[in-house]
Amino acid sequence: MTLSEIANELVAGCREGRERANLDRLYAADAVSVESMDMGDGRETKGLAGIHGKHDWWEGAFKVHELTVEGPFTHGEESFAVIFGMDTESKETGQRRMDREVAVYHVKDGKIVREEFYYGA
Repeated sequence: MTLSEIANELVAGCREGRERANLDRLYAADAVSVESMDMGDGRETKGLAGIHGKHDWWEGAFKVHELTVEGPFTHGEESFAVIFGMDTESKETGQRRMDREVAVYHVKDGKIVREEFYYGA
């Protein structure tokens, strides 16, 4: 797949609730996911199984009331960015939050090899 095809499919999958299926389709087996802060297990998660685990944690911890997805915004032949807006509720506390984040994806040999998440200060 080309950068544009990967970027557009990732965005479509997020909008349509196909994030899980897209992990196996779009990501390299040794992909790395990097958060801007330590979420309890360090900032970096390595490998597709670990990234699936992050999705398991997210789905177990939060109810998503609304998700907006802007982009993709391509940069050269190897990366693209997406802006996410989220209205979430903690399943543990019931606290609701409105958040925005920028995700930057790096592509090599037709697969996402690295994703980085940036949050507002």
